[in-house]
Amino acid sequence: MSKRLRIGVIGHVEHITLGRVVAIPRPGEIAHLEDPVCFGGGGGGVAFYQLAASDAELHLFTALGDDEAGAFVEQQLAATTATIHAARRHEPHTRDVAMIDPSGERTIVVVGQPLHPRASDPLPWELLPELDAVYFTAQDPQLLIRARAARLLLATARRKQAIAASGVRLDAIVGSVSDAREAGIPDDYDPRPAVLVMTDGARGGSVYTDSSTDSFESPPVPARVGSYGAGDSFAGAFTYYFAAGCDPITAAARAAHHGAAVLSSINPLTAQLRLPAPG
Repeated sequence: MSKRLRIGVIGHVEHITLGRVVAIPRPGEIAHLEDPVCFGGGGGGVAFYQLAASDAELHLFTALGDDEAGAFVEQQLAATTATIHAARRHEPHTRDVAMIDPSGERTIVVVGQPLHPRASDPLPWELLPELDAVYFTAQDPQLLIRARAARLLLATARRKQAIAASGVRLDAIVGSVSDAREAGIPDDYDPRPAVLVMTDGARGGSVYTDSSTDSFESPPVPARVGSYGAGDSFAGAFTYYFAAGCDPITAAARAAHHGAAVLSSINPLTAQLRLPAPG
């Protein structure tokens, strides 16, 4: 029987209000969200929920605000089987308004700064060396250094500043060529990551390693309803498959199915595919 994976996510979970709009508003206009839904999301949140769709022992290290939005997110997280380790902040929880236009593209307004855990928070960081993998979306370089104790350490390319300041060599960095905050090549990092994955929408993406550059395909999507959460679902799934022992290109090819799956739904959490048991 395969060993049960132990995986951690370190980062933010935002209060998301998501809905359709007829068009993204121009200056002076008003947009009305149709059929809005609320859930815990954001870069760390969506990846966390994708990992929660597995039998892995999952630990989330995050921070929560002290208002009703923070209470809502905490309640949503508690409904999973994961163990939640949350620092408390005496400030409002971050809210996002995500607008989905008729083409399925999303535009996001973030209210406040994301709440991230910090190395100085009294959370059980002693668990990190026991984890098979950690996916990092936080901002504290010192916390990234502590997370290096995990067997595998992965991070979103959005955290280039924290990665650079930490001086840590990551096992994998996951980004997107269509996002200016994430696009890049291995030489953009010092030290270079062992693996850099760059997704490229319907074209799949590329996997850079020390010895090669390979491409992977994205599966066809019958109808693109919404794009919110596709990249973060991919990142969560890639973390899982990589931790389970897949080589990087196989992990990326499998994760592409999880990223594509959420394109068929407005709410990504209702469309995320289950992750199979390792082996």
